[in-house]
Amino acid sequence: MVDPGLALTPVVGFVDRLRAAGLSVPVGSTLAFVEALRVVDPASRAEVYWAGRATLVRRQEDVGAYDRVFAECFGGVLTVDLGGAAAAALQIALDTGADDPGDAGGDDDPGPDGDTISVRWSRAEVLRERDFAAYTDDEFAEARRLMADLRLTGAPRRSRRRRPAPRGRPDLRRTVRRSLRAGGEPVERASHGPTTRPRRVVLLCDVSGSMEPYARALVRFLHTAVVGRRRVEAFALGTRLTRITRELSSRDPDLALSRAAASVVDWSGGTRLGEGLRAFNDEWGVRGLARGAVVVILSDGWDRGEPDVLAEQMARLARVAFRVVWVNPLKATPEYAPLARGMAAALPYVDEFVEGHSLAALENLVEVIAR
Repeated sequence: MVDPGLALTPVVGFVDRLRAAGLSVPVGSTLAFVEALRVVDPASRAEVYWAGRATLVRRQEDVGAYDRVFAECFGGVLTVDLGGAAAAALQIALDTGADDPGDAGGDDDPGPDGDTISVRWSRAEVLRERDFAAYTDDEFAEARRLMADLRLTGAPRRSRRRRPAPRGRPDLRRTVRRSLRAGGEPVERASHGPTTRPRRVVLLCDVSGSMEPYARALVRFLHTAVVGRRRVEAFALGTRLTRITRELSSRDPDLALSRAAASVVDWSGGTRLGEGLRAFNDEWGVRGLARGAVVVILSDGWDRGEPDVLAEQMARLARVAFRVVWVNPLKATPEYAPLARGMAAALPYVDEFVEGHSLAALENLVEVIAR
């Protein structure tokens, strides 16, 4: 039992023992402990224990040291029955896209009594980092649903259109219109400032045989980009150049991909990146499609053509584009080095060289395009 006449001196000695045991007990906590002893019954070891536990212990890991010092100062080990309630039932639900497992039993399965804690697990985080080449068919179907949430936006550029602004150039037309309400006196003067609009995004995806493990996922990314906003152009690169913007414009992803695959006659064939870029520059890019645009090339850099041709066409493209981004799925490999002839020839003209092997890499690509 604790002495009913517990004075301040034993309390200070108890606090000193706690500090020697490694507890951090500030002066304010000591005073709070003394105030608590005036409220509780000092003859009750349990009440004194919890008064000190509530005021002197600041970290969970200090509870053991506090119990030991309390037993040394007040004698014996204190056993306290918390009288806690029974553990709550734990129900684990797998987020597989199927119906709620709690509904599977119908009326014959009432489930556990009382409250139920539901813990939901999802593969989305795992799929974000997994390489597209290692996907199963089910994982690829789930990744397609996750990829549909991506929103591609080109980097902002200054527009010729202007909008009302509190500060800026005088807007004579609006000023005169407002003056009509004041008898022709320009009492309220208007001004306008510049606006921005997203730049055009041009996507050129390598669909050759070396890109087969990634082409299906990357073309699905192209479809998301085309249907997500306007001013996006998509092309397929192989032994020739094929524009697939119209084929990917359908909201139905399966229909869009089947139309794109039907229009690309050299799917999973050879690679002639230099000749494909030459066709793009001659017919589309230099004429205006790539001017001031963000051009994204999704390829592993393996090219059967001459590297000098690829370097020349990359230089032409870099002169007219706002930014050239090269997405290489092989870049995620730790031992990867851009030693392939095509990749080595194109790299000097690339502004951003990023990975493209997973959902997380494509999310990063969306951020790169937008800045």
